[in-house]
Amino acid sequence: MDNALARQFRTASLLRFALPNIIMMVFLSFYTIVDGMFISRFVGTLALSAINMSYPLNCLEMAVGIMLASGGSAIIAREQGEGKEDIARQDFSCIIAVSLLTGVLFLVLGNLFLDPVLELLGTSGAQFPYCRSYTRILLLFAPAFFLQTAFQTLFVTAGKPGLGLGLTLAGGLSNIVLDWLFMGPLGMGVEGAAVATAIGYCIPAAVGVIFFFQNKKGTLYFTPFRPRRRVLLQTCGNGASEMVTNIANAVTTFLFNLLFLKFWGEDGVASITIIMYFQFVFTAVFFGFSMGVAPVVSYKYGAQDTDQLKRIFRSCLGFITACSVGMYVLARLVIGRCLTLFTDADSAVYAITMEGFPLYAVSFLFMGIGIFASSLFTAFSNGTVSAAISFARTFVFLVGMLLILPELWGETGIWLAVPAAELLGLAVSAGFLIWGRKSYQY
Repeated sequence: MDNALARQFRTASLLRFALPNIIMMVFLSFYTIVDGMFISRFVGTLALSAINMSYPLNCLEMAVGIMLASGGSAIIAREQGEGKEDIARQDFSCIIAVSLLTGVLFLVLGNLFLDPVLELLGTSGAQFPYCRSYTRILLLFAPAFFLQTAFQTLFVTAGKPGLGLGLTLAGGLSNIVLDWLFMGPLGMGVEGAAVATAIGYCIPAAVGVIFFFQNKKGTLYFTPFRPRRRVLLQTCGNGASEMVTNIANAVTTFLFNLLFLKFWGEDGVASITIIMYFQFVFTAVFFGFSMGVAPVVSYKYGAQDTDQLKRIFRSCLGFITACSVGMYVLARLVIGRCLTLFTDADSAVYAITMEGFPLYAVSFLFMGIGIFASSLFTAFSNGTVSAAISFARTFVFLVGMLLILPELWGETGIWLAVPAAELLGLAVSAGFLIWGRKSYQY
């Protein structure tokens, strides 16, 4: 059978291969954004700030889910490149099973300890009822969330990025329609937003299970397996950088919430929530592209096709650089109009956001290379370097800047923290990319 990863890629064909994953990741970012837009308009900006208080918990779920998916994808694609098709299918089946069981674990433990977790995250008394209702419903659907996260990446590994895109679009569109229905005519409030998002998770999760049970003519499908401890450890190691990134997002969101509550109150938390929505969309492009090309890199590395690795690397750097500049310009042009989707132009939330966004947006120029570099080393099964890049960029530098710059420059220091951290992360990523060229022949 033909493997889509085995073809010879040029810049155009590489972009076409990665495009469904880019669109998929961007559309996935709309899950949270659409919820936020409808919640802000139908319930209010207090409720919008409330759902952001539990975002660190969502980041933790995403951290584990992406760790399993991206780490496993690198192993499976490499095994396919080495001609070990049967072993690749067994490892694929094992990773899906582990993802499902992890989702069940989050469902049980999350609901048992939800109240103390929300208190630990600094949720105010006014925010608590909204936050609790929204988060509890999402936790009930954690198994579907983990399956969806796994299939998003592994559809690409199976050479079916278009199918993954279609399912993500179906889930996202259902989320948008149901958000309007549940929060508008039915008046279900934040509970309606959570149910709509959860149903969006279930569509790709359910279809993915059915597809891989029936796809006996494809490169990947479910098959009997025995869990291999070494492979599971390698999966976690390979995906450690993605896990680090999302855990860092949880910590930094927590710090942002505390700082914005301190300086601007609940209006400040609503403001940073909206700004992070912009960041979700732009980073989704970088993550979607990096995850889309990662199986290709893993396959070519396993097949020892160094000519293709060099061509792919050059194409990736060119795309990331062009996107970084384009996104910065786009963000500056559309921020004012997009803000009015969430709040009125004469509101305090609008004023706070417009004051700080021009400084925050500079980070869009620097973050793409760091995201790509981390994903590249994951594709080479070098989880140590990948995790080091992510840990430095999203945790060490960002937490450090959030702790230092507000003490030096107050409110301005908060807005400058992300650009400063991303610039430092760019320097670290460039150093590792230069170092790895000899070892991996790209």
